[in-house]
Amino acid sequence: MTISRRVFVRAGGLALVSLGLDPLFLARAAFAKTRRLSPLSPLSASDRPILVCLFQRGAVDGLNMIVPHGDRLYYQERPRIAIPASDVVDLDGHFGLHPSLAPLKSLWDNKSLAVLHGIGSPDSTRSHFDAQDYMESGTPGLKSTGDGWLNRYCEHDREHADTPFRAVAFGPQLPRILAGSAPSLAIDDLQAFGLRVPQEDARDRLTKAFEELYDGAGTGLLASSSREGFEAIQMLKRADPTQYRPAGDVEYPSGRLGRTLLQIAQLIKANVGLEIAFADCTGWDTHVNQGSSEGQLSARLRELGLALSAFTRDLGDGMHNVVVLTMSEFGRTIRENGNSGTDHGHATAMLVMGGPVNGGQVLGRWPGLEIDQRFEARDVAVTTDFRDLFGEILARHLGATDLTPVFPGYAPVASRFPGAIRV
Repeated sequence: MTISRRVFVRAGGLALVSLGLDPLFLARAAFAKTRRLSPLSPLSASDRPILVCLFQRGAVDGLNMIVPHGDRLYYQERPRIAIPASDVVDLDGHFGLHPSLAPLKSLWDNKSLAVLHGIGSPDSTRSHFDAQDYMESGTPGLKSTGDGWLNRYCEHDREHADTPFRAVAFGPQLPRILAGSAPSLAIDDLQAFGLRVPQEDARDRLTKAFEELYDGAGTGLLASSSREGFEAIQMLKRADPTQYRPAGDVEYPSGRLGRTLLQIAQLIKANVGLEIAFADCTGWDTHVNQGSSEGQLSARLRELGLALSAFTRDLGDGMHNVVVLTMSEFGRTIRENGNSGTDHGHATAMLVMGGPVNGGQVLGRWPGLEIDQRFEARDVAVTTDFRDLFGEILARHLGATDLTPVFPGYAPVASRFPGAIRV
């Protein structure tokens, strides 16, 4: 019979994603007896670089997130929703943080936070669906790309392909950015995992049934790939997610984002070999009643600021090899609309934070807000292609040696890197 090439093996909130493998064989491996498979050797503490990507789905308003308070046109075009200069957390005299991001100011001061303005896609679409697809596939304007740029990085750079936890998405399904031929994990709720693992008797019954059905049928490749699913489950059981406590007095904010960053911190501390973590952060499509220093956008930014601050304090010195990147499909219009909100725009702002970051700077080239500097006379213009930032992080942080297969049809080169990672 024909079986879908995308396979999920579920065990208490964890999904192993594998392409081209028999799902029954994967299930058999996930419940196989420990004695049949050699366990993954514990990874010793290392300086393996880690990338955490947060996708602000819905198109965050970069102008109110990283405020150009030194530009008179910002206030002229946004009489109701601009952040008052007295509320802005100043960064360099021209740009500042939205007051809800004040918890991140200490990271700017210690030069582990950088911001980029005027960054986005060269494609002009204002469709959420298309723009998100292009940002995750890494091929703006090309709808036929079947995999994501992070998965292509994993496929073409196999140096760290020694753990089932190399690339993990936090959510109920695998995002486009990690779809492809390289194995990835999707975990919906790590904290609940230990409460829903099948009991021994059920595992033994399933093991026996699958062994009888598939005895001797597996090939080396299938066994190797299936072992990742089994070992991921076993490693999570040993880590005992329900017992995790953040460092010191760190408290993550309530809500999905805080819970997700807590779980990412747990995987990093568990030393399971995590290299890439990805999570969605939704709710940024502010067409109506966006608010200024307070309101709809402020609430979302407050959660983001508190969650990122808690994450860095929880990891402490562990941030020395971690980079956190925020991304969003596009920005918002420069001029506020009639509903005290903003409409779909073009360029936006992104945050890069962590020990390897060349922080304390607003990177990229600010395009300006004058009419003749705008994209189509209404939006912030793109002066940094998002692939140049993503490519720099892959090359200078994760150590990618060839970006050509990661971004087909485009060649990120050092001369266009915005300088987000120290060299």
